[in-house]
Amino acid sequence: MSDPEDRRALREPAADLVLPGQLVTLRRTSGADVPALLRILREPEVAAWWRRDEWERLDETDAVTFSVLREGAVVGCIQYGEETDRDYWSAAVDIFVSAAAQGVGVGPDAMRTLIAWLIDARAHHRITVDPAAANARAIYVYEKLGFRPVGVLRRYERVTHGEWRDALLMELLAEEFVR
Repeated sequence: MSDPEDRRALREPAADLVLPGQLVTLRRTSGADVPALLRILREPEVAAWWRRDEWERLDETDAVTFSVLREGAVVGCIQYGEETDRDYWSAAVDIFVSAAAQGVGVGPDAMRTLIAWLIDARAHHRITVDPAAANARAIYVYEKLGFRPVGVLRRYERVTHGEWRDALLMELLAEEFVR
């Protein structure tokens, strides 16, 4: 679907959509997944970068959310939002995975799986991520997937005790995607 006019026909993916990866399976998040996801968000390694209250407000956004499953167990969450103006058609992605699932390829596989689907099925030409500028681990993974830094978003998000932190805006063009 290369014609921007054709993109208007795209609708939100079905609630039963499942995207198989090499290590993980992405399944549209259901209410049954919420307790596991909230437990993951309480883990110090995750809570340092993701605010639980931010995720709990997800129903107030247009984000489409998938649970990340490894061997049938919920080990994280990945979501995307779309810019639907045909002249800016693109997607932004966010992810978190449990501490136990970090460092074994779960995050990169989940990202590759969703990004490939966003490019192939949703016809996006550009994907963005905006990790905290201090989150070196996430930035490293995104660079390995082909994302390039665009610039620092200063005082981008409010965190604990009302403090602000910077984020690094990164983008990936479809033709740069490392599958």
